[in-house]
Amino acid sequence: MAPSSTKQWSVTGTDKDFDGLVFNEAPLPKVGDNDVLVKLHAASLNYRDLIIPKGKYPFATKFPVVAASDGAGEVVEVGSKVSKWKKGDKVVTLFNQGHQYGPVDIPASTTGLGGVLDGTLRQYGVFNENGLVRAPKNLSLVEASTLSCAALTSWNALYGLRQLKPGETVLVQGTGGVSIFALQFAKAAGAIVIATTSSKEKAETLKKLGADHVINYKEDPNWGETARKLSPGGAGVDHIVEVGGAGTIDQSFKAIKFEGIISIIGFLGGANTNTTIISTLQSICTARGVYVGSRALMEDMVAAIEANDIHPVVDKEVFDFEKTKEAYQYMVCEPLFRMSSLRFGLGNVLTPILNSGIRSTSERWSSRSLKRYNEFMIGYEGVGNQLIM
Repeated sequence: MAPSSTKQWSVTGTDKDFDGLVFNEAPLPKVGDNDVLVKLHAASLNYRDLIIPKGKYPFATKFPVVAASDGAGEVVEVGSKVSKWKKGDKVVTLFNQGHQYGPVDIPASTTGLGGVLDGTLRQYGVFNENGLVRAPKNLSLVEASTLSCAALTSWNALYGLRQLKPGETVLVQGTGGVSIFALQFAKAAGAIVIATTSSKEKAETLKKLGADHVINYKEDPNWGETARKLSPGGAGVDHIVEVGGAGTIDQSFKAIKFEGIISIIGFLGGANTNTTIISTLQSICTARGVYVGSRALMEDMVAAIEANDIHPVVDKEVFDFEKTKEAYQYMVCEPLFRMSSLRFGLGNVLTPILNSGIRSTSERWSSRSLKRYNEFMIGYEGVGNQLIM
């Protein structure tokens, strides 16, 4: 028998920061003819989820709203007219529920889970059958829960406008979720990958994940020219997954190949830059904003994940559902290399190890944590681009 209510984490507004994230129990909507009831087993967090309660998200929101866009679970009930799913199917949520295929339009952009529509930080959720995608058979539900936002965004960057080809060169920046997924997808496609980072430790990990070249941007501030020289014939990079904004965009234009594509995902280094649209003419390239992706693109991505046995890089900290606020704090305070996930509905299977100093929102943060928080917030001043890592 289907439950009549669900426990959930809701964002109540933008005036209380993370204290506006409230744990409550709410009645479940009725499963309509074209709807599916999903028991959610895992969810993951993106930077987008952190900035929505802070009022920094530039796209549509509506409060109160169940938080988070990314989740994976099992179908437990289907409506009378549902044809895509049956009880027991493993599924992943689609970020923009209305973005089914082709370019995103304004109506579809207002259907984001965890922003306008109730998201995945709940035990059960009712979704339209077209708002779900089959979970990859080779992934656990925790791994699959990381695909809706960062993975699909990076797939769109590489395949949404012009498909990546074997032998082409891809440049990824840093070690956030989008960059790591882009690295994995590019290597699976037979591309050459150049990655940037700021530490030797992360450089070694990037190489283990398949990066052909790693540039330390602190040691080499003119890394755009270096990336160009590393590309075949010194012609430049075919695809750049741009997440740094003002901190990196000038170098991206130095690295890009004639007729190359710069996919702008975010602006960790700030939004204010002297670079103008004229740079696309000077570099003979395309610069495009990327707002996640469609269900059709996500289905292609799932097929590629299975065919190449790609596994997301998930952070060692996997939090209990009840520890959601701690997961939010962890995302802010810890330099991330992997996706942060939550697992719930599984009794006492998981015993998370919480990071010292962020066990409670009422605790005083360390000076290091405050510094990390301030750097995080500075990176998201302003609006206009997708803020996803």
